Amino acid sequence: MNPAGYSEQMRRAWAITRKDIRIYYLKGPVLIFGVFMPVFLFLAFLMGSRQLPLAFLISGLVGMTLFFTATAVSPAIFPWEGQAKTLERLASCPITIEAVVLGDMMASTIFGIIITLVTVAIGLGLGLPLLHGIILFPVILLAACCFSAIGMLLAVPPTNVPSNIMMLSSLLKFPLVFISGIFVPLEQMPSWGLVLAFCSPLTYFTDLVRYSFTGAHYFPVLADIAALAIFTMAFTAGTMYLHKRTMPRRM
Repeated sequence: MNPAGYSEQMRRAWAITRKDIRIYYLKGPVLIFGVFMPVFLFLAFLMGSRQLPLAFLISGLVGMTLFFTATAVSPAIFPWEGQAKTLERLASCPITIEAVVLGDMMASTIFGIIITLVTVAIGLGLGLPLLHGIILFPVILLAACCFSAIGMLLAVPPTNVPSNIMMLSSLLKFPLVFISGIFVPLEQMPSWGLVLAFCSPLTYFTDLVRYSFTGAHYFPVLADIAALAIFTMAFTAGTMYLHKRTMPRRM
C-alpha cells in the first residue's frame, strides 16, 4: 500500500474512533466495568488495608483504573456491532480490517487516558508530589495502547453476544489485577507470585506509576518501559492477525 493509501486508512480508522466514542462510552457495561468496578475495588481495599502509604494506594488506583478503562470499550464493540447487524455494512466499506481494529483500539486508548488522568489529579489534589511526570504521562499513553490491544484480543472469539465477551474479560482481568503488585507489594509476594507478576503488563505499569510518585521501583525503569513496549507490539500484532482470520465467521 502506498503512503496515500495508508493516510486514507488512518483517516477512516479515526472515523471509527469517533463513532465508537459517540456510541459506546456511556453504555452501561463500559461504565460498570471501566469506571465503577476499579473504584469499588479500591474502596474495599482501602477500608481493609493495613494503613499503607497513600502513594502506594493511589499508584495502585491509577494502574487499576487505566487497566479497567482501556479494556472496557474494546472487547464488546465487535459483539455489539454484530448484534446490531452493522458489522456487515462496515466490512463492505473500503476499509481494511486492521484499520477497523485500530479505530476501536484508539477509542479505548482515549477513554482510558481521560479517566486515568482524573485519578492522577485526585492524587495530586491529596498532596502527593509528582516526582517524575516526564515519565508518567508518556507511560500512561503506552500502557493505554497495550491494554486496549488486550481488550481487542478478548474480542477475537466470533460471538455476537456481548455478555459472553464481558464474562471472558472479567475472568482474565481480575486475576491480573491481584498478581500485578496493586494490592500486595511485589517485595512481599512469594516466588510463585513473582513469576506470575512477570507475565503481566500491568505489573510494569504499576511499578512505573509508583516510581513517578515516590521515586521507588522494583524493576529498573528502562526494563519496565521496554517490557510495556514489547507487550504492546505483541498484543497489537496478535489482535490484528487474529481479527483478520475470524472476521469472516462473524458475518
